[in-house]
Amino acid sequence: MAIDPICKMQVDEKNAQYSSIYIGKKYYFCAPGCKKKFDEDPERYADEAKDS
Repeated sequence: MAIDPICKMQVDEKNAQYSSIYIGKKYYFCAPGCKKKFDEDPERYADEAKDS
């Protein structure tokens, strides 16, 4: 299970409807709003995801 970098919910990669790729890494989201927020400032959330 992946962790949505915005809301920290668990997301099943196999069934995820929303994802983005940033610097070669794929991020999964639970909802379109989380994906949109990530896409607007991916550097901020990708850094937070590394710290998790």
